[in-house]
Amino acid sequence: MISSERQERPVLPRPDACPLCPGVLELERDYDLAVFENRFPALVREPANPSDSGSPLLESKASKGICEVVMYTSIHDSSLSRMPLSQIEKLVYVWADRYKELSQYPYVKYVFIFENRGKEVGATLSHPHGQIYAFPFIPIRMNLKLKNMKRYYSDKGACLLCDIVNEEIRLDKRLIYCNDFFIAMVPYYARFPYEVHVIPVRHIGNVAEMNPDEKKGLADILKVVTMKYDKLFDMEFPYMMAMFQTPSDGKDYEYFHFHVEFCPPLRGKNKIKWMASVETETWQFINPSTPEEIADELKRL
Repeated sequence: MISSERQERPVLPRPDACPLCPGVLELERDYDLAVFENRFPALVREPANPSDSGSPLLESKASKGICEVVMYTSIHDSSLSRMPLSQIEKLVYVWADRYKELSQYPYVKYVFIFENRGKEVGATLSHPHGQIYAFPFIPIRMNLKLKNMKRYYSDKGACLLCDIVNEEIRLDKRLIYCNDFFIAMVPYYARFPYEVHVIPVRHIGNVAEMNPDEKKGLADILKVVTMKYDKLFDMEFPYMMAMFQTPSDGKDYEYFHFHVEFCPPLRGKNKIKWMASVETETWQFINPSTPEEIADELKRL
């Protein structure tokens, strides 16, 4: 995806000039939570025709889709770790609403909800917010997840993540927090040292399928995980948070299990886990810590 307009985004402005604070640029009045279309989108509803590559071999398509910004709160100096549980619970309802509405567009095939926190992962604004990309295709990594979960379901007659949840609860080596509806764990297959996955106990495909208790449970576990992160090095801990849920192309994905991934870029305080040639070019990650060591460290916070 090529989006040269994104070069014009504001980058870490002064707090008194934050474009996401009430009355500055995007939102004229005070607000609780809010959603609006990104001013610097990678995907647009009415895209221009792509430029001609000059070769029948090098194909391109118009970047048709929707990019939204989700404001978690009007309070600038806040975060998932500091927001009241009730505010995060409302945010989960907003995510469910946006998933349902964006999925109804015929050209939307996948709704990706995510948050970039911290300049270490490229966040250009510090006001607590996330984003949503409504893709006109299913992204590559999501396709791989679907393929693997479908294969496991065909081979075993069971859901891969349901089995992982049950096994991790039985072993209790990598769990860092649980409630009645979700588990948070450092996965056995972690790529980043402080990677954490949040998985519902019940088999559900997307955030819109959650009942009220599960939405409150998701809010609770997201707050606990991010609080642990901030306590880890006594700092605002940077991370990428991504929700993986069923595509919006109308097909049956009974084998897919909703989950949330936190991928922090740090391997220690002020130490970045760089993705160099092996990891970037082959997708073969090298984790400098064992999941059990990190789980024990996070569990104790």
